[in-house]
Amino acid sequence: MLRIGLTGGIGSGKSAVAARLVSLGAVLIDSDVLAREVVAPGTPGLAAITEAFGSDVIDTDGTLDRATLAARVFGDPEARRVLESITHPRVRARAAELFAAAPADAIVVNDVPLLAEVGLAPTYHLVIVVETPLETRIARLASRGMPEAEARGRIAAQLDDEGRRRVADAVLDNGGDLTALHTAIDELWRERLVPYERNVREGIRAQRPEALSIDAYDPAWPARFERIAARLRHAMGEAALAVDHIGSTSVPGLPAKDVIDIQVTVADLADAERLIPELADAGFVSVPGIRHDDPKPFAPDVRDWAKRMFGGTDPADITHVHIRAEGTPGQRYALMFRDWLRANDDERDGYADHKHELAATGMTTSDYAEAKEPWFTEILPRLDDWAKRTAWAPARR
Repeated sequence: MLRIGLTGGIGSGKSAVAARLVSLGAVLIDSDVLAREVVAPGTPGLAAITEAFGSDVIDTDGTLDRATLAARVFGDPEARRVLESITHPRVRARAAELFAAAPADAIVVNDVPLLAEVGLAPTYHLVIVVETPLETRIARLASRGMPEAEARGRIAAQLDDEGRRRVADAVLDNGGDLTALHTAIDELWRERLVPYERNVREGIRAQRPEALSIDAYDPAWPARFERIAARLRHAMGEAALAVDHIGSTSVPGLPAKDVIDIQVTVADLADAERLIPELADAGFVSVPGIRHDDPKPFAPDVRDWAKRMFGGTDPADITHVHIRAEGTPGQRYALMFRDWLRANDDERDGYADHKHELAATGMTTSDYAEAKEPWFTEILPRLDDWAKRTAWAPARR
């Protein structure tokens, strides 16, 4: 099963996106529908609201007077927090029941208006954000009978586009015609969501093709890391002592293969073994054939370089997760090497030149990884000298 979070500001047109995804085969869980369900007459949710806000928010037919309640909480942060403390846990619990009831091979889309605001993004395999120009949103809300001043106030009270974009794995522009929107959704479904679901269900890690490509530094790499890291922290809990962006994509200005390398520091590798099911459920599958890094001359015993390797299952966001025990040579080296390149432009540029030289030979991605090893040994004296001069130590958590 693939869990998709769908969100966007009021008036952005999430319902149009949800409807298209359902037509393609998705199972929809609409949080607005659930929010009404959990406060229906006779429910504990409605009783809690009545106790908190009084009987005047209940209509004559016994249903919740949503307009009166909205007027009560809008502009009153404390009242809004009270309302959310009543409704949000009940909506989440009902959504969890519906997720559990969905078929094992389903792509389940959870439409959540405040997904980013309440910090739910890490609980999904992928988050889709719908964006629409402000004036278009206001016009849509006006067509539903909402006064312009109220529409602007509602929009201002929500997270802005930039804030939602921080949790977005995919952004859909709903400012044009419906045909363009459907084309974008269909491509996302075909090229990413369908293979992603299969990979999660069958435990298949997504990999780059063997044809080697070194890409220019992408300023979007750090944001991709942050989204993936949040999912890892959610899956691993307190076992993840630290989650760090490592490898070439973590060094500003350095060209690299389009792969996000992440190091998770744990107290003991047994934690990684114990959490294999949780990581698989979050979209990170174990790579049992990789049990250690190549030893470096300063610590030649391969047992000191033990690690556990996991691969992401998202075909559009290739991810390598290296889990290493705190204080081991491999854990420290990954951070030291990254920090050295970040601090020394000449060394970074020299590494970039070496990458391009190797790529120019036409070697495969697998051959490239092996061919770089002599260079890593060659630079060790310079790296060691820098570490001593700067009294380098891993950043404090």
